[in-house]
Amino acid sequence: MKLTFHGHAAWEVETGGARVWIDPFLSGNPLADVSADEVNADYVILSHAHADHLGDTEAIAARTGAVVIAMNELANHLASRGLRTEVLQIGGGQSFSFGRVKLVPAYHSSSVDGLYMGKEAGILLRDIEGTVIYHAGDTGLFSDMALIGRAGLDAALLPIGDKFTMGPEDALAAVELLKPRLAMPMHYDTFDPIKQDARAWKVAVEARTGVPVLVLKPGESCIVAAGGGTA
Repeated sequence: MKLTFHGHAAWEVETGGARVWIDPFLSGNPLADVSADEVNADYVILSHAHADHLGDTEAIAARTGAVVIAMNELANHLASRGLRTEVLQIGGGQSFSFGRVKLVPAYHSSSVDGLYMGKEAGILLRDIEGTVIYHAGDTGLFSDMALIGRAGLDAALLPIGDKFTMGPEDALAAVELLKPRLAMPMHYDTFDPIKQDARAWKVAVEARTGVPVLVLKPGESCIVAAGGGTA
């Protein structure tokens, strides 16, 4: 599985012959390394409906024909705007050409222009070779992350920005609960209120947990290999 970070919480996943985008916030994202009209996508997975996660989903999916995977209310909202969608709910999963997607709890909120768009979610993605990644979306720390970790995470993508999500200390505690083979920070430095020192977080996590941390700059990629587990 190839993961490419595009700033904030936007990731491109290449696996099983498909390009899967998660939370493609590009327009208005000062850290984004690509524009929405450069994106090729077969699927878009959304953690929730806030503008810095929903982002350019509509433009990308309308142009590429990508299927948008999201919570019921958000998926129905996008379907009403002419997009192809697949509905999931918390705890529910579905298999696709590239693997299986399951939505798991997160603690945040989700709305578009003040309209309720269903629960916020984290995302478990297990590709056809068995590689499992967890995109936490926007969330605070919660103890049931230990249950999410039972999926056998090859990589955990975690917000560290504070103010709207976990800060560095809570994100470190999340690593302790999740026990991934690899952790990567996201949702930081995009705007002044969420400025953080990702390198310092890397040092702290590795010292306390032994879990390696990879800090990617926007546009950088890594390969994540399967280590077992089921999402």
